[in-house]
Amino acid sequence: MVTVNATSVKPLSLVSVQSLDLGTLVLGPGSWQNATVGISRSGGFTCASSFVTCNGATQPASYTVTGSNGQTVRIVAPDVTLTNQANPSQTLVLVVDNPGTVTLPNSGTKGTTFSVGGSIVVSPSTAPGTYAGTFNVTVDY
Repeated sequence: MVTVNATSVKPLSLVSVQSLDLGTLVLGPGSWQNATVGISRSGGFTCASSFVTCNGATQPASYTVTGSNGQTVRIVAPDVTLTNQANPSQTLVLVVDNPGTVTLPNSGTKGTTFSVGGSIVVSPSTAPGTYAGTFNVTVDY
């Protein structure tokens, strides 16, 4: 004799709460190597190069996921190609920083909010312009 078990869970819902913003980057002149600019999931901003001046409002992206109480939800958020809106041949890769999983503490409409950060690498050859892209964040049990 064997036992049979089945677990029923609510469908997941994922809602975008805010977009990721790395602010404005002013690239200094001269000959220098790649500089990383990024924001962590917790909102810690990094602009450590003396050749890059960072200003403006920055924020990680955030999402709210709802589903069944106590369930662990896997988060997938691949790296994003950001395209220069003035010159589509110029791109930057945003290396995504996501939590990997979250556990839902409740059922219903409240859900759990999580953040996604990321970083880019700039250099003296990075073309000026606004770089934009879209996150493809997915969640599953």
